[in-house]
Amino acid sequence: MQDTAIINTPAQTKYNKPIIYFLLLWTALNILQASTLEVHADEAYYWIFSRMMDWGFYYHPPMVAVFIRMGDMLMHNELGTRLAMVISSTLSIYIIWLMLKRYEVSTKWFILLMSGVWVFHIYGFTATPDAPLLFFTVLFYCFYQQYIDNNSWKLALILGIVVACLMYSKYHGILVVSFTLLSNLKLLRRPSFYFIVFLALGLYVPHILWQYHHNFPAINISLFEREGGGFHFNAGSDFFFGQLLLGGALTSWYLFYASFTTRIQDKFMRALQVNMVCTFAFFILSSLKATVQLHYALIGFVPLVMLALINLKERGLNPKWLYRLSITNIALFVAFRLCVVSGFDILKGNEQLEAYFGHHKWADAIHAKIGDSYLVMKNEYQDPSRYSYYTNSLKGFAYDSRYYRTTQFDMWPFEEQFQHKRVYYLTHDKIPNVTTDSMTIRGKWYGSWVEDTRTYQKVKCKILSPNFAFAPGQKHVINMRITNPYSYTINLSNKNQTHPLTLEACILIGEDIVKTQASGDDFNNISLKPGEQTDYAFTLTAPEKKANYLLFFSLRTEPFQGGRNSDGISFTVK
Repeated sequence: MQDTAIINTPAQTKYNKPIIYFLLLWTALNILQASTLEVHADEAYYWIFSRMMDWGFYYHPPMVAVFIRMGDMLMHNELGTRLAMVISSTLSIYIIWLMLKRYEVSTKWFILLMSGVWVFHIYGFTATPDAPLLFFTVLFYCFYQQYIDNNSWKLALILGIVVACLMYSKYHGILVVSFTLLSNLKLLRRPSFYFIVFLALGLYVPHILWQYHHNFPAINISLFEREGGGFHFNAGSDFFFGQLLLGGALTSWYLFYASFTTRIQDKFMRALQVNMVCTFAFFILSSLKATVQLHYALIGFVPLVMLALINLKERGLNPKWLYRLSITNIALFVAFRLCVVSGFDILKGNEQLEAYFGHHKWADAIHAKIGDSYLVMKNEYQDPSRYSYYTNSLKGFAYDSRYYRTTQFDMWPFEEQFQHKRVYYLTHDKIPNVTTDSMTIRGKWYGSWVEDTRTYQKVKCKILSPNFAFAPGQKHVINMRITNPYSYTINLSNKNQTHPLTLEACILIGEDIVKTQASGDDFNNISLKPGEQTDYAFTLTAPEKKANYLLFFSLRTEPFQGGRNSDGISFTVK
């Protein structure tokens, strides 16, 4: 009865009113931007995820697909695609407020500092994996705060589910869980803690199995495909200053100062501080060796702003200068977002903002020309995804050539649908004797119809003896095993085929292909039933130049460039 009386007091009601008004305004601004801006290329890509639901995808776990699907089922438009993100953003802010009420933080400063974090604005409406990651990070902190005080099996059950959802959102979720455990190793003494671990792992098993059946792409990306050019000290400082911009250019420095100087009162605050420090440190150190996107540290901004708010309350501060900076910061953000919504031409010239304009008309123009035929584009997933989104179809296909990297399009069963059919090939480059059409919308495009299309993107060529070295010009027989992964028989013969097929060895120095060599005609005698394998001996002539090289094999049919049909193998000519 006493708790109920406290909740219903006029003072408490007045205390919450500004928060409700703030959340309504926050939601309204996100709805406005979500419904007026065209989808970004990544959002369109994740929309295809939602149409091809699975336990995993090449780059990410599947939670982003679930979020998009929930809204897209209600309405297929920009707002529908982003609806779950808008709702989860508002809920995240409200839950943070509920957690901070224990520390009696100022309502005014909560509104000013929360709305002054630029990265929260970005993921208040954008349909990417970071939106569910942010939501489940906040939800994890909320139930962890209660679990510290109440070691109950009910809370352990909820936390197990939340941790699984966190991991299904983005792999960065493991950092939140690990750093929280690091801040409170006494959790290892609780039997309920192990229940949380095993429950989360059990719920995560479908994704682990998906990774296993697809040769662990997440590990391959992190260890072998992540771009990076060695140690770069400047990258760490650039990443840190980038975080200052994401935290709010005028006030983020104070957030970092205040959070580092906050006096830790309890285990929950220690969890916040360890997560904040370790998250930013982890990504700054990672940026020294590999490319790290600025938004990767999103999860660090939750404890950052919470600790800063607690610090203000602890010290009884109400600085006018910080108030003025915060108001200016927010005004700039809101003004900028409204200008983007208005679509001023000067903003469309920006590379980042251009991604939100003009793509619907582009897709409509192409669709008017090619109808329900497949659109094939090389070396990018962005525009094929946009085309599929704005035609509400799955007819855009990204042909990932030997000059590009692997994407989810190499896993989806789209390629199988247009074999020996007529497709439209669209590129930025004019290809002699191939492209016959041109169009000018969102830049210059060249296209042509391809009759009797023939591609082999998914065929696997496994090198059986990957360790070898050459003398310059030396010939060497490389034995490989060719596998047909398709549900139909593939005949690699060129007899009576419109587009000849060639198996080529591609030799690289760094990222540049310096030599290609075709197989003998005996390769074209191969025919494989679904799932069938055969061994083939490829006679390779080494380059004349002494150097370290990378080799992979590619199946090429005109007018396409050929994909990457084998893993890369390093070798030396000496």
